[in-house]
Amino acid sequence: MADVALPLADTGVGVVLVACGAVTALRQRRVGLIMVAGGVAWFLGDLAPALVLLHRGPLVHLHISYPTGRLRRPLAVVTVLSAYVAAAFEAIARNPWLTAGLAIFVAAAAGDLFARTSGPARRAAVPALGAACGFAAVLALSSANGLLDLGADHGVLLTYDAVVCLVVMWLALDLRYGRWTEATITDLVMQLGRRADMGGLQGELRRWLGDPSLVLAYRVPGRAEYVDESATPVDSSGANRVSTPILEDGEPVAVLIHDPATLDDPNLMTAAISALRLAVANARMRAEVQARIADVARSRRRIVEAADAQRRAIERALDAGPQQRLRRVAALLERPAVKQDPALAEQLPRVLAEVADGQAELRQFAHGVRPAVLGTAGLAAALPTLAAHTAHLTEVSVTVGRLSPAVEAALYFACAEALSNIAKHAGASLAAVDVREEDGSVIATIIDNGRGGADPTGSGLRGLADRIEALGGTLLIAARPTGGTMVEARIPPRGAVGREDCHRR
Repeated sequence: MADVALPLADTGVGVVLVACGAVTALRQRRVGLIMVAGGVAWFLGDLAPALVLLHRGPLVHLHISYPTGRLRRPLAVVTVLSAYVAAAFEAIARNPWLTAGLAIFVAAAAGDLFARTSGPARRAAVPALGAACGFAAVLALSSANGLLDLGADHGVLLTYDAVVCLVVMWLALDLRYGRWTEATITDLVMQLGRRADMGGLQGELRRWLGDPSLVLAYRVPGRAEYVDESATPVDSSGANRVSTPILEDGEPVAVLIHDPATLDDPNLMTAAISALRLAVANARMRAEVQARIADVARSRRRIVEAADAQRRAIERALDAGPQQRLRRVAALLERPAVKQDPALAEQLPRVLAEVADGQAELRQFAHGVRPAVLGTAGLAAALPTLAAHTAHLTEVSVTVGRLSPAVEAALYFACAEALSNIAKHAGASLAAVDVREEDGSVIATIIDNGRGGADPTGSGLRGLADRIEALGGTLLIAARPTGGTMVEARIPPRGAVGREDCHRR
């Protein structure tokens, strides 16, 4: 009876391998072909005793590569190659120590693959891990029988046949009715959905679809050309490659260039394309939002720069127009003939005083628009001049050179507004202005020893904050622990053209 059971079991295992492989190939061709190869090797072992263990190569390949039929980890590649090489030589394959080592490698490779998965994909990987561990267990049992001389050859062979048959049917049924594809799709969508840009999508798809040669190329707008993530042109018409277009509103936006075997599971490929289409759309939408934010920032900066240019034009117009006329009027009134005229002698001092007041008011107005020294000599000269007109002692330190006009104006008016607030509200006897470069930005810090309590929502400070933020900077207003207030304006330097120091006390 025992002599009959073993041949029947051997034949049954071969039939199960071929039949399960044929059915599985309809859904996952690569896995199905590995199963069929295992069945053919099994029957070759019955025909030629020297090939009796040849089936171990395809079986190890099946368990380590399930469910895609592809080897993704270095340990898996080494294990499968070792199994094929050892199985081809009966004298080597029958060595119990080699069988024990193969069992360890199969279990380790399966565990490594399982550890690399997460979420739904890990739950889907349980059948693969269980089948690999079951096969490793019967290999270990066969090894122990030889090493320990248990004399249980017949029982071990029947157990081996039964386990091989069961795990192959388990994998075939899992591939047919299991939800590993859905789990893989879910994990793929989650991974791609987290991406904020299109960089790295190709690597994600290579990993999930198991095709290390896969190329993701994007269409150049307005042209029929495709480029990869590094903007290198890509030819989508390679030999032994398949191009799958990614469409949006019926128009191609990208193309997947991949191995034809990637289409073994149409559901997985279709879902991957849908997930990729969503990821590309999200990335493009984020890029458009970022571009619009950048456009708004540039627009705000242009407004500030245009306002500064208008102030400079007003300053020049005042100097060339009203101020020039008043200077001429004053010169005319100072002529000896005018001073000696009895009819004008009584009114002349008052007229000269009015002219002087008019000139002073125009100078003050022009100074508020933008002092001329700021345009000609920069902050190093303009801030000491500003500090000289404050009612309290003001120390000034400027250790930056010339900056762009917009940045210089913003920092100047920040200092002017802060010093004006100190004079009006702080009751301070001392203030300090420090302009320096730090961490790639220009920083103006104004501190005082007054009573503190500056209101950052006031119209003056709020307007300054808007101006500085339009240049990509920030305005900080805070109370000092030792008393008084600190105002700090921080702006990225745009076009520094030199460096000089100016210290005033």
